[in-house]
Amino acid sequence: MIKKQLLLIIAVTTLGYINTANAQSPISGFMQGKGKGNVSISYSSEKYDEVYLVPEQVDGVPVFNEVQISSTSLYATYGITDQLDVVLSLPYIASKGNASQDVLNNLNFSNERKGIQDVSVFVKYNPFYFDYGSSSLRLIGALGLKTPVGNYKENEGLQSIIAIGNRSTTLSAIGLAMFKMNSGFFASGQFGGNLASNDVPNSYISEIKLGYAIKAFYGDAFVANQTSTSGVDILGEGFQGFFPATQVNYTKIGLNLYVPVYNSLGVAAGASTLVDGRNIGKATGFYGALVYKF
Repeated sequence: MIKKQLLLIIAVTTLGYINTANAQSPISGFMQGKGKGNVSISYSSEKYDEVYLVPEQVDGVPVFNEVQISSTSLYATYGITDQLDVVLSLPYIASKGNASQDVLNNLNFSNERKGIQDVSVFVKYNPFYFDYGSSSLRLIGALGLKTPVGNYKENEGLQSIIAIGNRSTTLSAIGLAMFKMNSGFFASGQFGGNLASNDVPNSYISEIKLGYAIKAFYGDAFVANQTSTSGVDILGEGFQGFFPATQVNYTKIGLNLYVPVYNSLGVAAGASTLVDGRNIGKATGFYGALVYKF
């Protein structure tokens, strides 16, 4: 059985206003093994010109017409023991609008916000592993912390439509189960909660994944969801212009692929799109990454 396999996570961003969602969970069902791990550098890009508002979907992004978000991210994971991994991610984000120069001049706005966003650190523990001969089951728990490290702003009124983050420090707890066959096919499901600061609503997250993992290839398809437990709707009752306080829900589907290319180096690629949401941009995105395993 393969002891380690890449599940590449692109730390895209959760923005302040009509925001693209996190690409997917930073936690996979694969453990690295003691002293083993991987480091990746990735580039992702996503765009939207439609917005899920309440009560209906809206064409065009207010002020900025459309928004494109690019991210260059560092992602690393390391096996402290065979049952304990640590996972780190840090993205640099550039968010660009497409407002006319007249609109920018009238509002004293800019078409771009960029900078280092939030660092995320997760500790993942695998206390239960059941071997059924030709298949296995892992039960994993994880705790994580995400906190701002850049000096970006999140409270600039309508300018925050293209903010690169919400300046929230968030504590996360996730439980995961993964069933894997020796042939390489696997299925995993996870559920967790986020406890956020800065008036950002707390939320529940979930993800279901089906995939195939062997030494020379990794691929998966996923469905990820977030449901906020509170918050206001943009332009709805109680909205006071502070976009991080909005209720952000979404359903996202996507694909991830990975292949080794030379010794310990490999490449990863993937795509995702939002299929439903609330107070969020209907974004479609792609990524590519260079991965080093050790």
